[in-house]
Amino acid sequence: MSLAPTEGLRAALGDWLSHAAALNGVSENTISAYSNDVSGWLAFLGRHHGEGFGIARIGTLTISDMRAWMAHERGRGVSARSLARSLSAVKSFTRWLAEREGFDPTAILATRAPKYQRKLPRPLAADAAKEMISTVADQHEDQWIAARDSAVLTLLYGCGLRISEALSLTGADAPLAQVIRITGKGGKERVVPVLPAARRAVDAYTELCPYDLTPERPLFRGARGGALNRRLIAKVTEAARMQLGLPATVTPHAMRHSFATHLLNAGGDLRAIQELLGHASLSTTQAYTAVDATRLLEVYDAAHPRARES
Repeated sequence: MSLAPTEGLRAALGDWLSHAAALNGVSENTISAYSNDVSGWLAFLGRHHGEGFGIARIGTLTISDMRAWMAHERGRGVSARSLARSLSAVKSFTRWLAEREGFDPTAILATRAPKYQRKLPRPLAADAAKEMISTVADQHEDQWIAARDSAVLTLLYGCGLRISEALSLTGADAPLAQVIRITGKGGKERVVPVLPAARRAVDAYTELCPYDLTPERPLFRGARGGALNRRLIAKVTEAARMQLGLPATVTPHAMRHSFATHLLNAGGDLRAIQELLGHASLSTTQAYTAVDATRLLEVYDAAHPRARES
């Protein structure tokens, strides 16, 4: 008989999610993904063992149990990348639960994630990024909507914002100052300089927008006055890149990639770019900027004290 995890185990999962949200600064989207990943794992274990599956049974799991779960996930079409993410969530939950309950989590923590080819971001050339913005500005027959879309893409490329960060701006942020304070992933705050071109683009939008941009409401509005849906920006970006004959890798997020890469190519410091992007890890910034080993050595030679001494 297939039974769901016990009430105690479900409560433990809820406690762990609350812990991650409160202490680790994890975003709501990440908490939702954690919940789905671990709940799916626990549901499989209940079916796999054919009995009520509680906290005590977690410590008895073997590598074979974990392999059975991973094989099941791959069999239903889950990609290696997604499975690796799910396994990471399972390990985090198990590590926390083991510390609280006092069991040995070795079998679970020793499970190896499936290998996958990590996709590196593909930034646009500087001219292509500018053409994207100007093309988007000409796409919609309503001038204020065209100005809105152009302003959003200008913020992605000119300030390196995530699409969610650009759409989180409110009427209180307009007109944009020379620097703005952005709350990124995990509630991490950073200060971002705003280029004059980005301020002008937002000013052009606010002058044309037919809605009252009150301080507490979203700055960027949809056609009916509600908060702008990020899917609409993805749609206009797709239309513009097809018009320009650019590859499918040209997405709103690629504009952020381009911001970072062009800064680095112009001589920007990798650590400073990390701060501007709001990355916790320098390796993430390295991937974003498509930086090669030669450029890293140049940064090292310019910044390392021993290199300067020689």
